[in-house]
Amino acid sequence: MFWPILAATVALLLYIAMRIARVRLVRVTVYEFQRALRYRKGRFLSVLGPGQYWILEPRTTVTPVDVRPNFITLMGQEVLTADGVPLKVSVAANYEMSDPQLAINGQANYAQALYLLLQLAVREVISTSKADELLENRAGFAEKIRALAEPQVQNLGLKLLTADLKDLMISGDLKKSFAQVVKARKEGEAALERARGETAALRSLANAARMLQDNPQLVQLRMLQAMGESGGNTLVVGLPAALPLVGRTGEEKSE
Repeated sequence: MFWPILAATVALLLYIAMRIARVRLVRVTVYEFQRALRYRKGRFLSVLGPGQYWILEPRTTVTPVDVRPNFITLMGQEVLTADGVPLKVSVAANYEMSDPQLAINGQANYAQALYLLLQLAVREVISTSKADELLENRAGFAEKIRALAEPQVQNLGLKLLTADLKDLMISGDLKKSFAQVVKARKEGEAALERARGETAALRSLANAARMLQDNPQLVQLRMLQAMGESGGNTLVVGLPAALPLVGRTGEEKSE
C-alpha cells in the first residue's frame, strides 16, 4: 500500500518539475523608442509601453517594434501628365508607426503597403495635373500627395509626416521648350514693367504741363528754387519791361 502511493507521489513531482523546467519566468525590457506586442498562446493581448516586464515563457511572448520615424523613397516613377508630357519623379516620405498592433497584425509588410499607396498617389496627382503647374509649384505637388495618401496610410497603423518631391525630370527637348517659354514670359513681364514706367512718367509730365499752363509764375519760381539750391553760381534777375524807373528825387523819369 505504501509503495504505490510513494511511486505516484514521485511521478507527480517529476511531472511538476518537468513543467516548471518548460515554463520560465523571464524579464523583458521595452526601450523608449519601442513598443511591444504581447501574445499569449499566439493570441494578441495588448501593446506594452517602455519599461520592464516579467513574462512566463513559452505561453506568453513579447515582440518589440521600433516606432521611431523612418524614411521611404519612391525612385523613378514615370507618368504622363494631363497634357501628355512624360515626367519622371522621385518622392521621399517620412513616416512613423502610430498603431503597432494594426501595423504588425493588419498586414504582412506595412512598409511595402506604404510604398504602393504612395506610388498610386503620385500617379494620381501627376495624371490630373499639367506639366507647367507641376514644374512651377513643387510644394503644392507634395501637399496633394500627402492629402491623397494620408487617410489610407492611417488605415495601415502609420502616420505620414512628410512627402516631398525629391526629383522631377523631363526630356532634353521638353526642357529646352520650357526654358524658352519661361524666357519669353520673363521678357514680356520686363517689357510690361518698362511700359508701365514710361506711362507713369508721361502722366507726370502731362500733369506738370497743365499746372504750368494754369500758373505761369511757377516757371520762374521753379527756376529760382533750382538756382538757389545750386552753389557757386551768379544769379541775375531781370526786371519786367513795364516797370517804371524812379529817380533820386522820387520822381518818375521817362526816356
